[in-house]
Amino acid sequence: MQIEKIKYWIDISDYDFNTAQAMRESKRYLYVGFMCHQTIEKIFKAYYVKSKNDNPPFTHTIYLC
Repeated sequence: MQIEKIKYWIDISDYDFNTAQAMRESKRYLYVGFMCHQTIEKIFKAYYVKSKNDNPPFTHTIYLC
């Protein structure tokens, strides 16, 4: 079901964002940037599922979403 897939992408996006916050608190700024990128990528994948009613492509290129 699409709602479950959307929730999956949102949940792991939230997890990555929380990881970015933890890295910021520990001053590991390189990883903050990486985890923020992961957060955005996954939220775009949730949007892709919602808007296209299909699985997102297996890519790290977020502009394709």
